[in-house]
Amino acid sequence: MIKFEIMETQVKNFDANLLNKYGLKDTVAHRNLSGEELQKITVQNNWGEETENGTLVVRTGKFTGRSPQDRFLVKDDYTREKVWWGKINKPLSPDNFDELYNRVTGYLGGKEVYVHDGYVGAYPEYRFNVRTIAEYPWSAFFVKNMFLRLDDKELENFTEDWLVVCAPGYVEQDPEKYGLRQGNFSILNFSRKIALVAGSAYTGEMKKGIFSALNLILPIEKNVLPMHCSANVGKDDDTAIFFGLSGTGKTTLSADPERKLIGDDEHGWTNEDIIFNFEGGCYAKIIDLTEEKEPDIYRAIKPGAMLENVVFKKDSKEVDFEDSSITQNTRVSYPIDHIENIKEPSFAENPTNIFFLTCDAFGVLPPVSKLTPGQAAYHFISGYTAKVAGTEAGIHEPVPSFSACFGEPFMPLHPTVYGEMLSKKMTESNVNVWLINTGWSGGSYGVGSRIKLKYTRTMISAILEGQLENMKFKVHPIFGLHTPEYCPGVPTEKLDPINTWENKGAYIQKAIQLAHSFHLNFEKFSKEASSQILSGGPLIDEHHHLEEHF
Repeated sequence: MIKFEIMETQVKNFDANLLNKYGLKDTVAHRNLSGEELQKITVQNNWGEETENGTLVVRTGKFTGRSPQDRFLVKDDYTREKVWWGKINKPLSPDNFDELYNRVTGYLGGKEVYVHDGYVGAYPEYRFNVRTIAEYPWSAFFVKNMFLRLDDKELENFTEDWLVVCAPGYVEQDPEKYGLRQGNFSILNFSRKIALVAGSAYTGEMKKGIFSALNLILPIEKNVLPMHCSANVGKDDDTAIFFGLSGTGKTTLSADPERKLIGDDEHGWTNEDIIFNFEGGCYAKIIDLTEEKEPDIYRAIKPGAMLENVVFKKDSKEVDFEDSSITQNTRVSYPIDHIENIKEPSFAENPTNIFFLTCDAFGVLPPVSKLTPGQAAYHFISGYTAKVAGTEAGIHEPVPSFSACFGEPFMPLHPTVYGEMLSKKMTESNVNVWLINTGWSGGSYGVGSRIKLKYTRTMISAILEGQLENMKFKVHPIFGLHTPEYCPGVPTEKLDPINTWENKGAYIQKAIQLAHSFHLNFEKFSKEASSQILSGGPLIDEHHHLEEHF
């Protein structure tokens, strides 16, 4: 076993009985070490290194992202009738889980492990204590950043609601015997309240494991809507929520110097009309990061943060943010207080506006549209954006991409459950919901151009300032979206996408093609969706003729 030098007073051990509770035999547990201590251990043992400004850098090995095909939920009396089983939520038997848990804890026996106690859920009524037992010190560093932090008095009397066990070094040699696809796995057991991660050092598996657990528990047990979104609040206490998949501008647009950040990724919406952050930190992509484009994230990279899978510039300790030789998914985790303008505590009142962000590479969706409750639920369940050439191997032209509820890999329930909850809360709170296209205009990717960020920011500012409240809207003939006829600071011809295309016929054909993709994607949800939700989709499909609408 690799030993490290650390002062005796910094080593905090559990008693043997508590370790035995988790099936850990002859194990030394370093509990709730500081970030400085965890970083020191990591660097001393060559498990990581430091940048020129002292920020910790680690490599996650074979896995530089989540492995969704190796994610399982234990199918038992609690989950059997609740979970939407299928491609996303794959079942594992309780017996197989118990065997795997025992094998992992047996593997950790006799080792030194790093234990972190924290919690998720910034609103006190919906707080869940989480204990993490990690094989690597930098895994504990990550959850220390990402989960909410407790004071010393709270730590003394800590009892977990959920347990995370993370053993990247354990790889199952007989995966088929236990119902696995391969040697790595991430498993949630809702009856035992354990998230078990093994064979992968990618830290996001721990974060998204707990998020997935909340996405089942909160709607079922607490009637709270969990959301994969960012949120901020203005000077007049008006809350805004931003949903969006990778590359749509969620982080960029929610980081506003005039508004306080509530959180950048995971939130709940309660019956008490509260939006609250689940987390205590941020986990941001940093490929091609510059201070000009993302000043908040850039400045947050300092001691206390942790960089994953980045590369240094030659003969230096300066990060080359453009280098994707390890992965496109380079990341940084940092405590939320590394951002200057944050809401403390991190919850606020009902949202006034909700934004669905999509990067439409086909160039046919309007840059801004107002949605009805039915449309909001439909687009929420659809979770549309588009992949463009270069984002994945084999993609040479735009491809529609749908991720239910803007976070399908983390949603154990049927997407319509979340869609119905969102629609109900929208109606009760009289919130405005907007679809914002941050993608292309004047043609598809390769022909048109990306909508200017300054126009997108101007449209969002106009909405937040109430400038579109009394504006006239017209209905898009293909998608049924309500688009404003005028927006201060934005050229009027930009608001109707057909006006930006030289070939109007080509626009219509491309728009109907995308509408057809929406309909095809939604077929798997249609049996569970209400008539209101079904009415929120595009007005035309493959059975309609162009001349009926133009």
